[in-house]
Amino acid sequence: MADKNEQHKKRQQKVKSEVDARIAEAQTEQGVLQVITGNGKGKSTSGFGTVARCVGHGQKAAVVQFIKGLWECGERNLLAQVGVPFAVMETGFTWETQNREADTQAAQQTWQQAKVYLQDSSIDLVLLDELTYMITYDYLDLDEVLVALQNRPPMQSVIITGRGAHRRLTELADTVSEVRNVKHAFEAGIKARAGFDY
Repeated sequence: MADKNEQHKKRQQKVKSEVDARIAEAQTEQGVLQVITGNGKGKSTSGFGTVARCVGHGQKAAVVQFIKGLWECGERNLLAQVGVPFAVMETGFTWETQNREADTQAAQQTWQQAKVYLQDSSIDLVLLDELTYMITYDYLDLDEVLVALQNRPPMQSVIITGRGAHRRLTELADTVSEVRNVKHAFEAGIKARAGFDY
């Protein structure tokens, strides 16, 4: 048993030394651009979790929601109470509207508010929820989005969520996470639940 404890201690000391060295090297102070993409559940939830973390540290966050605007949103209900501003594309899911012109106009209007947030140096974090679809469907110009992201205040972080993130978005990002679908309750006919799914 003493040998196992000693081996464990040596292993952990080595890990600690490697982690400490990496922490010491990471000294650049700047905002982070993160893309959370993939076909699995939890991309928006992850983004909202970071918004809650930001606010919990006394920092300022703003949220832009594309696509899901007509659904009640538990995160919006809570975060709006603590002063987080929301810009919401209130057309709902694109497969419900089936109106490209109206969806494009709604996306453009919502994007105008997103650009205001992306120019405001007092905002520490901007969540662009489901932005990837706006680019895929050509509702927003990719080049315009990239320019806005590149020209944001240097200390501002941005999280972009949605499936099928464009390659140029992931190339620009500092951190890219892909959520993989293994199994989903909906596929078994289980209805989405308030407080869990939305």
